[in-house]
Amino acid sequence: MTKRKRDQGYHTKRMKAVQEGSNEQVLLADIKELLRSNNDQNRKESRPISRRGHVTEVDRASQDLPERFSEVEVKISALSSIGDGLGFSTASNHVFVVPFTLPGDLVKAKVVTHFGHESYTLTDFVSVIKPSSQRNHSLVQCPYFAKCSGCQFQMLSYEEQLAHKSIILEKAYRNFSTLTPESIPVIGDTIGSPLQYGYRTKITPHFDGPPGSMSRKAKKHPEERPSFDEVPPIGFMVKGTRKTMDIEDCPIATDAVRDGLRKERKRVAEEIHKYKRGATILLRETTSRTPTNKDSPSKSDSQPILNGTAPSSPIQAQSTPRGTNIEPTTTTPNSSNHPPYTETKTYITDQNALATEYIGPYAFLNPAGAFFQNNNSILQPFTSYIRSHILPSSSSSSTSNPQKINYLIDAYSGSGLFTITLSPLFTSCLGIDIAPSSIASARQNAILNNVTNADFVAGDASNIFEQARDRFPAEESVVVIDPPRKGCDEMFLRQLLEWGPRRVVYVSCNVHTQARDVGILVKGGKKGWNKSEGEEKVAGERRVRYRIESLRGFDFFPQTGHVEGVAVLQRVDDGEEEEDTSQAAEG
Repeated sequence: MTKRKRDQGYHTKRMKAVQEGSNEQVLLADIKELLRSNNDQNRKESRPISRRGHVTEVDRASQDLPERFSEVEVKISALSSIGDGLGFSTASNHVFVVPFTLPGDLVKAKVVTHFGHESYTLTDFVSVIKPSSQRNHSLVQCPYFAKCSGCQFQMLSYEEQLAHKSIILEKAYRNFSTLTPESIPVIGDTIGSPLQYGYRTKITPHFDGPPGSMSRKAKKHPEERPSFDEVPPIGFMVKGTRKTMDIEDCPIATDAVRDGLRKERKRVAEEIHKYKRGATILLRETTSRTPTNKDSPSKSDSQPILNGTAPSSPIQAQSTPRGTNIEPTTTTPNSSNHPPYTETKTYITDQNALATEYIGPYAFLNPAGAFFQNNNSILQPFTSYIRSHILPSSSSSSTSNPQKINYLIDAYSGSGLFTITLSPLFTSCLGIDIAPSSIASARQNAILNNVTNADFVAGDASNIFEQARDRFPAEESVVVIDPPRKGCDEMFLRQLLEWGPRRVVYVSCNVHTQARDVGILVKGGKKGWNKSEGEEKVAGERRVRYRIESLRGFDFFPQTGHVEGVAVLQRVDDGEEEEDTSQAAEG
């Protein structure tokens, strides 16, 4: 490339090494798949093709990429697994990534960054020239849509959003599990959220500090930090940038959280002279239930009510939520044994204050700043699905007289969501987490819900299943895994295979790292999953592997490209092993 072209904005970047399961890795897989598909089509039509789905040096020499920050027309061909559209401009061997677009759209996009070696360009969405038949602008409920980085799919019908999320799960296992198609079952329809708007129980808008507040001088002399001359934008990032845009309302948040956003924006504006740097505002919904029967004893709003009754043991009082209560709603439980109650929702801004969540008959207390699922409306169908699949059906067992599964091990247990909601199915349950604060919350929640057959321990990552192996026979045990986005590390998977519980239910907020890990469990001790040790040492004398019984997506975040995955695995026993191994070996 000549210096003149580089100076005019033709400079391309070489992509840095990407992390497994990251958006960059997922995007690259989608781009390569689209280029291969496009090459196949070009072969059929006798057009020139690129080698291995990449632009060759000859291609690059003959292809002039548009200047940086210039505008180009792009025809969108596919929707990526991260929610952005993928399409072509004048050349058929270079992909343009355009947010807020759908297959069939003809759009105008602004060039941001070329990744020439990877054959794609990142762009900003400018406008729609000719809309796709899928695009329905009347569905959009947010004035910030197509600028704010929060939502990608408000212009897409909810049925089509769910269909796309099933495709995301399908592609994740095709691209990242390294399993043969025969090893992957048909993926069920994605289960939708009861609420498509007004579902987020937590948001964290922010504002940046005044100009110069992060300079070297200001950091060295904090007392000399500049003050705000005006109220800065308070909200979320502009898509594809680190610039904060002002957001007055967020329609995917619950009414209580939206009320909190309005009030907190007003408070910050009135107190902006007190700030010397930027800040993040926590807005977390909390719920209280009060019996509405006149004969029911009075209950404090800080006392969670289970099935219309107060807890049998004392709990830590929560801080008074900031903000005005949203209009209370009276709900009558399904069972006639429980009186109706009034449910009141407010918001919390103190990250150490306790927020209360109800999932069916269960109540959960958590520090407002701690992790808990942010869509309460889907948690009851979600936990019901796990409950109905945690134990084997008669057809899923490989032995004629299988032992009953009596024990649950909840790895990455957090504050006890699965341990507590699944506890009635088991003789004994054990929740394991490496965070002592999570274990403290889980123990408190077990007491609150009168769960007496569950224990929670802070596990050591180097020997996470030590207590489980000592207490529970593998043949009678099931493990639930719900790791962070990066998935399970090699040490965790090795220990799981060494112990070999009868069933595994893998829940994940990143279906791509889930697919990678499930592929390892399906292959067991086979070559390829553990590069540092031989398979004999990995699995010992007993070679443990699993087969995938079912795969299903859950839409925790409507209007976005995110999908939660649930994989149910059954251990492969003698008689099944050889056939399954040969299938996996082909991958």
